[in-house]
Amino acid sequence: MQFETTSPRVAPSLTSKGAHFAVYGPLQFRADAGTERDIVYIVDDDIRLREALSELIGSLGRTAITFGTAAEYLATNLADSPSCLILDMLLPDMSGLDLQHRLAHENCPPIIFISGRVDIPATVRAMKAGAVEFLAKPVCPDALETAIQTALTEDRERRRRRSELNLLQTRFESLTPREREVLPLVARGLLNKQAAAALGIANVTLQVHRSQVMRKMAASSFAELVRMAERLGIPASV
Repeated sequence: MQFETTSPRVAPSLTSKGAHFAVYGPLQFRADAGTERDIVYIVDDDIRLREALSELIGSLGRTAITFGTAAEYLATNLADSPSCLILDMLLPDMSGLDLQHRLAHENCPPIIFISGRVDIPATVRAMKAGAVEFLAKPVCPDALETAIQTALTEDRERRRRRSELNLLQTRFESLTPREREVLPLVARGLLNKQAAAALGIANVTLQVHRSQVMRKMAASSFAELVRMAERLGIPASV
């Protein structure tokens, strides 16, 4: 079954789970008692389609937040929750591709494009720029649900990697200036005496610094320390 943009509501089969919504201005939320939910942002100037998409997303146990323009979306502080963005290719204030480009260097949720017409070059550009999916209107609920699940999984992984990197950065910042000099030498695989000579310090002093680096970075092995250095972008060179 598919959404039709001429209908103000989704088909009854898509609301069989009895989803309930509270509607506040342009935003539509599934009413619930305070538990964190995945968020699906929707940017489309067709209010009836936004309502239909919101109802489907709510029936899947997720929160839908809708916007009629790109400007509305850009003016919103996004919640710190797993999320994705359903984005219409043709908006009244800018194209979906322009918005995707503008968000490219931010922590943008994974994007699912929807469009009323098939534009192969635009589709290719969107996918090359990292879009999860490109769906033609009227949107097939099953295809959209699959795309949303893929996008949310991708966002959870992105958030996990970002959290791990932030933790590594915090650990790195706890190192003393000398320990920060020792880390790339150790990651390069230099022997203690070689690293000590490179820094002009005693071998025993180098061993103390190396031990502190391992402890503060919470590295259980040399191989793990090397991986940490790589993730932090620390060059393994003198």
